[in-house]
Amino acid sequence: MPFYAPGAAGVDYIAEFLECNDEAIVTESGLVYCPMKEGSGAQPTVSDTVEVHYHGTLISGEVFDSSVDRGQTMTFPLGNVIKGWQEGLAMMREGGKATLVIPSDLAYGEVGVGDIIQPGAMLKFEVELIKVLGDEIEVDFIN
Repeated sequence: MPFYAPGAAGVDYIAEFLECNDEAIVTESGLVYCPMKEGSGAQPTVSDTVEVHYHGTLISGEVFDSSVDRGQTMTFPLGNVIKGWQEGLAMMREGGKATLVIPSDLAYGEVGVGDIIQPGAMLKFEVELIKVLGDEIEVDFIN
């Protein structure tokens, strides 16, 4: 079973999220994928470079990063980001938007990042897949 968060907070968060979002699914890895808008374009693989807009929060609601707030999309090789993004974006098509609830083991695990993303943190992202650029290498680093 995936490691969701210290204590019961992560498990409770997932249960409440699923209860409120009928279209949400939990993958075998523990990623929660909830489509907000279905896309109709290309579907990326981990070897592709993608352009996205995203808004990332902790399960407490605290924002830790947001291309939306910056008003600038991000472009990066999908294989260079956390596993939860790799799996979640591979389920999307260009033009689509989804919420990803990412357990710690598919995010930054027991290491965390900086002062905001603590070890064991579960993350939530709203992600819009703007474009799949194929295997072009153009990097705006995300992690």
